[in-house]
Amino acid sequence: MDEERALYIVRAGEAGAIERVLRDYSDKHRATFKFEPTDEDKRKKLCEGIFKVLIKDIPTTCQVSCLEVLRILSRDKKILVPVTTKENMQILLRLAKLNESDDSLEKVSEFPVIVESLKCLCNIVFNSQMAQQLSLELNLAAKLCNLLRKCKDRKFINDIKCFDLRLLFLLSLLHTDIRSQLRYELQGLPLLTQILESAFSIKWTDEYESAIDHNGPPLSPQETDCAIEALKALFNVTVDSWKVHKESDSHQFRVMAAVLRHCLLIVGPTEDKTEELHSNAVNLLSNVPVSCLDVLICPLTHEETAQEATTLDELPSDKTAEKETVLKNNTMVYNGMNMEAIHVLLNFMEKRIDKGSSYREGLTPVLSLLTECSRAHRNIRKFLKDQVLPPLRDVTNRPEVGSTVRNKLVRLMTHVDLGVKQIAAEFLFVLCKERVDSLLKYTGYGNAAGLLAARGLLAGGRGDNWYSEDEDTDTEEYKNAKPNINLITGHLEEPMPNPIDEMTEEQKEYEAMKLVNMLDKLSREELLKPMGLKPDGTITPLEEALNQYSVIEETSSDTD
Repeated sequence: MDEERALYIVRAGEAGAIERVLRDYSDKHRATFKFEPTDEDKRKKLCEGIFKVLIKDIPTTCQVSCLEVLRILSRDKKILVPVTTKENMQILLRLAKLNESDDSLEKVSEFPVIVESLKCLCNIVFNSQMAQQLSLELNLAAKLCNLLRKCKDRKFINDIKCFDLRLLFLLSLLHTDIRSQLRYELQGLPLLTQILESAFSIKWTDEYESAIDHNGPPLSPQETDCAIEALKALFNVTVDSWKVHKESDSHQFRVMAAVLRHCLLIVGPTEDKTEELHSNAVNLLSNVPVSCLDVLICPLTHEETAQEATTLDELPSDKTAEKETVLKNNTMVYNGMNMEAIHVLLNFMEKRIDKGSSYREGLTPVLSLLTECSRAHRNIRKFLKDQVLPPLRDVTNRPEVGSTVRNKLVRLMTHVDLGVKQIAAEFLFVLCKERVDSLLKYTGYGNAAGLLAARGLLAGGRGDNWYSEDEDTDTEEYKNAKPNINLITGHLEEPMPNPIDEMTEEQKEYEAMKLVNMLDKLSREELLKPMGLKPDGTITPLEEALNQYSVIEETSSDTD
């Protein structure tokens, strides 16, 4: 009945009546996302009628009411096929000010029409493949970038920027060709980076360093939403940017990384919005070439260096490890470098672990980012090692037992999700400079066995990457306990009585043969397969491993 009444007025009524009936329809169906199949034809006709009204010279308020109803109806994919035509798309582009290349956005009264038109385009492009093809034909991406340039420094039109960016994100998500167009032809990387700078009100103190006001107000909800949409669009634009080929590319990525560092150090209007903002920043940082991530940390100024030296002198002399990391004026300092952004990433990672769900989507991006940063940048690795794997003192508990970041990461090493446990183990391995003996000290052989088997390091050794040699950080407590630590579990165990000490030689032989027979039976029934280590350190069926060693021995003897 609502559609029939609205359709009747739209076809025959004047602008005032149309506005009233469509406003009533919009108010009633504002939260409607599922529609009755029986009224499908009526909704199609209502959409067609609204487009016919929009080409007329009607008041702005009536345009807004028409577009609000069109936005609601465009949630239904089934009615979009007949109404998604080139002519109708051009009507929406005109109302969204996407056709006027020279028009400036001066008429504030038109802003609601622009916003509602962009909202309609978002729904239609998302739900209609025909609209997606028409977007390419009409060069919608270029028009959206042009609109962004008109309003990038205008704070009072954040809603326009927000939905322009959302539509740009959808286009670059649905069409991979548009990503290349945005990156190179439309200069999307510097444009979107400038949008972020504007949203964050960044003031540069150096080429890649911005001023941070820790006591400043949080971002407004509008600024936060605009920044999130820009981050998502930038992610699509840079998704294939693993290598920097030109100096200009390197500079652009460093500027973007500096903006993202600023993003990590500010907060949104709510805790949830802050987490969403930081989550998108982490995803985008994963696309930045690792060589450009050094801007996440920055040297201290002369004044800050003097303050750090004073703080270090105030610490007790026996706190050697703690003296390298200090907190001064809300700034995390390590080895003369500002580590605030890395500390925020570490806290973000721990929060995602504590959530206990959606590890693959929520946790692996930040873990991968921290792993690559640690592998490429020595100061970041040493800081994270200090925070995650401090010198061992108490080894009475298993590595996976407890509430420290180390305990939580070690528990992930045996997670059921293969991707999660691999990246958690890889992160700890990199912090240990890919040295097997150092990793086993912090995790135990049992927790690390999966990573070592995959890397061919079950027999020990180290990974392929080169790391600087640091001094030994073993504490006296660990050195004293080391001879009694169980290498499998990684913790100190009370000496257990040896069960075979009181056996006679005949009993020992009997038990040994019993065990051999049991293993033989399991092997013949293929319930258990004996495995051995190949010369390269990977595991393989025992027969194959023995054959390879025999070949090596024969070759060696022939050489002699």
